[in-house]
Amino acid sequence: MEMNEHVQDKLKILAESAKYDVSCTSSGTTRKNKPGTMGSAEGWGVCHSFTEDGRCISLLKIMLTNNCIYDCAYCINRRTNDIRRATLSVEELVELTIEFYRRNYIEGLFLSSGVINSPDYTMERMLRVVKELRTTMRYNGYIHMKSIPGASRELVEQAGLYADRLSVNIEIPTEQNLRMLAPEKNHQSIFKPMYYIQQGILGSSDERQRFRHAPRFAPAGQSTQMIVGATNESDSDILRLSSALYLRPGMKRVYYSGYIPVNAYDTRLPALKQAPLVRENRLYQADWLMRFYGFKAGEIVDEAFPNLDLDIDPKLAWALRHPEAFPVDINRADHSLILRVPGIGVKSAALIIASRRHGRVTSSALARMGVVMKKARYFITCGELATLTVNELHPDQVRLALAPKKGRRDGPDTRQLSIPFTD
Repeated sequence: MEMNEHVQDKLKILAESAKYDVSCTSSGTTRKNKPGTMGSAEGWGVCHSFTEDGRCISLLKIMLTNNCIYDCAYCINRRTNDIRRATLSVEELVELTIEFYRRNYIEGLFLSSGVINSPDYTMERMLRVVKELRTTMRYNGYIHMKSIPGASRELVEQAGLYADRLSVNIEIPTEQNLRMLAPEKNHQSIFKPMYYIQQGILGSSDERQRFRHAPRFAPAGQSTQMIVGATNESDSDILRLSSALYLRPGMKRVYYSGYIPVNAYDTRLPALKQAPLVRENRLYQADWLMRFYGFKAGEIVDEAFPNLDLDIDPKLAWALRHPEAFPVDINRADHSLILRVPGIGVKSAALIIASRRHGRVTSSALARMGVVMKKARYFITCGELATLTVNELHPDQVRLALAPKKGRRDGPDTRQLSIPFTD
C-alpha cells in the first residue's frame, strides 16, 4: 500500500496529538500466533521507543481523532485550541495498523481518542476498529485501547473481549481540582468504566475456571494515568490514590505524567517552563516501592513529609528518616527487611537469601550480586565492613555523602516506565 498524502497528513497530526499520553507498556499477555492469523502478543510484546525525557512510546500509538467536545485546561486537544484537527475513518485506521505491522514498523496498537459527539459515539467507533482488526483482519497482536470516561457498560464489556488492555485516565487526582480544570468531567464518569473493566476481568477469570476455552477479558488488565504538577495535590495525595487503585483486581499500572505547559495562556494552570520530570521520576520510584518492596504509601510520604525528596530517591529518604531500623545484618535479617536497605534491589535480595544457605555472605559477594555498596554500606553489617553506619554517623552526614552535589540533581531515569527503581 502506498499511503496517500491525505491519510499521511492525518497520521502525522494524530500521532503528534497522542504523544502526551504515557500510559502504555509491554503487553503482559501470551497470546500466540496461530495459522491463519497475523501478529503475536507473546515474547517481546509491544515495540517500545524511549524519548529523551524518559517517556515510553508504543507504536503504532495514535488517536482516532483529536477533535474533542471537552475544553480541559491541560489538554492540547481542548475544544478551544486553534490546532490542526483530523479524524481517521475506521477503515483507514485498520488499514494503517495492518500495513505498519506488515512492514515490521510495529508490533501492537495503542489507540486513544478525543471525544466526538458523546462518549458512547466515540467508544463505538474505537470498538469497531479493534473488532475489525480481530475478526476480519485476523490480527492477533497486542492492542491497548483507551476506554472513554462516561462510556456505557455494554461498550466497555465488548471492548474487553477484543483488546488486551483497557485503560481510563484519572487525569487529575482530586475531584475538586478536576472540576476546576475540566468542568465538563467528574470522577464518577472515570471510575464507572474502571469498575466495569474490573468486573469484566473478575467475571472472565471465574468463567475460565469453569470453562477452559471461555473468552478472556482484557487479559493484560487495566491501567490509568495521573497528571502531576498541573494542580496542588501533594505526593501523598497522589500515592494514596495509587495505593487504593492497586488494591483493585486487574489494575496493573498507574502512570504519572509530569504536566507539560501546552496551554500557558490559561491562568488556572501553573506557570511552568517545563514538565516536572524529576518529581515524575520520584513518583515512579515510590510506585515501585509499593508494588515490589512492601512499602505502604503512608511510609513513603506522611503528614510530616507530604512530598517526595527531589534530591534523593524515596527508599534512601525513608532509611534516613528511620535510622533505628539499621544496620541490617545481611546474614540474619529476613527478606522484607533486606528489601528496605538502600542499594539492594529485588533480585539482589533474593540472591542474598539463597546464598545464605551455603555460607556467610561477604561484602565482596554482595557487590557481585549487584548490590550498590556505595549506598548499602551505611545501612548493613556483615561482620567485615569497616564503614560507619547510619547509626554511628548522623543521617545528615549520610545524606551529604550520597546526595548529588548542588546544581547536579539527578535527572529522570530514562528507563522509568520499564524499570524505574532497582535499588
